[in-house]
Amino acid sequence: MHKPELAAAIAQQVGITKEQASEALNVVLDEITNGMAFGKKVSLPRLGVFAPTDRAARQGKNPATGAPIAIAAHKAVVFRAAKSLKETVNA
Repeated sequence: MHKPELAAAIAQQVGITKEQASEALNVVLDEITNGMAFGKKVSLPRLGVFAPTDRAARQGKNPATGAPIAIAAHKAVVFRAAKSLKETVNA
């Protein structure tokens, strides 16, 4: 499912226009992004937890040439699915 399809489904279930649903979805996604940018975990019940994490610097390998390359330390995003989501997917 893509974002426009999700907005259309929200609009139909809530009884608002697709434009209003799309704007609300944009606000939710912006707030998730902003929270994580400031190092906060974002917990969405029945979906899971998005959390920023630090990745240490390490040596990697160029897959085309095999030459070693340095991979700088950086932040990454991890997602841990909620138990109810896992159960629904595996049903």
